[in-house]
Amino acid sequence: MLKDITLGQYFPMESVVHRMDARFKIIITLLYLVMLFLGQRIYALLAGLLFTVVVTLCSKIPMKMILKSIKPIVPILLVTGILNLLLLDGGDVLWQWKFLKITEEGLHTSAFMVARICLLIAGTSLLTYTTSPITLTDAIEQLLSPLKKLKLPVHELAMMMTIALRFIPTLIEETDKIMAAQKARGADLESGNLLQRAQALVPILIPLFVSAFRRAEELALAMECRCYHGGEGRTRLRILHSGLRDYVALSFILLLLSAVILLNLFC
Repeated sequence: MLKDITLGQYFPMESVVHRMDARFKIIITLLYLVMLFLGQRIYALLAGLLFTVVVTLCSKIPMKMILKSIKPIVPILLVTGILNLLLLDGGDVLWQWKFLKITEEGLHTSAFMVARICLLIAGTSLLTYTTSPITLTDAIEQLLSPLKKLKLPVHELAMMMTIALRFIPTLIEETDKIMAAQKARGADLESGNLLQRAQALVPILIPLFVSAFRRAEELALAMECRCYHGGEGRTRLRILHSGLRDYVALSFILLLLSAVILLNLFC
């Protein structure tokens, strides 16, 4: 299961999406999220599905990687779907057993919420799949640059956000190694009730925290040895440039967002 978590990973490829300006990709991702949460009917999901499919094809990311990003949240999807299915009332009753019942409103809301979460994960995962951590840091810093007038440490905030995202795959790999080592020593991590399983995680969490703090200390020492003093006077290897493809992609998501808003108002 841990190997299926691809959040924060970057897959270098030669594609139109990889060559896009990272600032535009962040803005487009935010507009995509707004579109998903504004729409209350199936047309919003269809617009999100169209966007995800088009971007996936243009980025040349294998569809199995998109499905892999959804796999770890299957338990969350099941819980969300079952709760909405059984607890919401409205419309005709489709099935009932004692105090449990499934209504049309519950079925519709459950399916809608599960599909929305899937599209949410799939669409946002494409941002990290197609953007390197360094480029993502520069893009976030430039987008937040107006906040420098309020004396906020914009560069440090962008750096922390990107480092946290970058180390997710590393921590997942470390967790997998620790679990394998504990199982080799005879640890039982899968049997027992919920409390016993939680107690079995203690031998995993303690080494994981120790490893995380050690990596953080090593990273801080490496940055200090390289005379890192924040963003003041810092130059960049690659300068972000926008082009026609960026404005075409932005126009595409704005068109979909406008369509969803108009359908919300008049349908």
